Amino acid sequence: MKIVVSELCLQDRPEWEALYYAYAEFYKVPMDQDILDTVWLWIFDQDNAFYALVAKDDTGCCLGLMHYRAMPSPLRGKLVGFLDDLFIKPEYRGKGVVDALYQALNSDAADKGWPFIRWITAENNYRGRSVYDKLSDKTQWVTYQMPVE
Repeated sequence: MKIVVSELCLQDRPEWEALYYAYAEFYKVPMDQDILDTVWLWIFDQDNAFYALVAKDDTGCCLGLMHYRAMPSPLRGKLVGFLDDLFIKPEYRGKGVVDALYQALNSDAADKGWPFIRWITAENNYRGRSVYDKLSDKTQWVTYQMPVE
């Protein structure tokens, strides 16, 4: 199977929505049309440094998605990359899709001058973590989240 990674395009919306619903379901996060519409607008807003890649097979079918963005790193005085979302259809995991997406992400990050890309994942995402352990370095940082009242 040939895998082609490209920027998300307007014609990809139905397949992107299906992938993003599946991603939200994996993390047990509610998803609705308002959220989908908002994220879609972010992706195509030229004033927003938020990006989306999709991996497709040779028939043009979307196999996976990746959302990422620029993130200021004040201690470095630079923008770095932050990977927000990565999802591969379960039947295509282990077939090179994630590698193709990470290669494209790395290339785009280099073009943007980002020194690194950071991301978080769930502690129990063992399959994903086994891939991340091969592709990257685990940091010393612990993530916290404070609800705003």
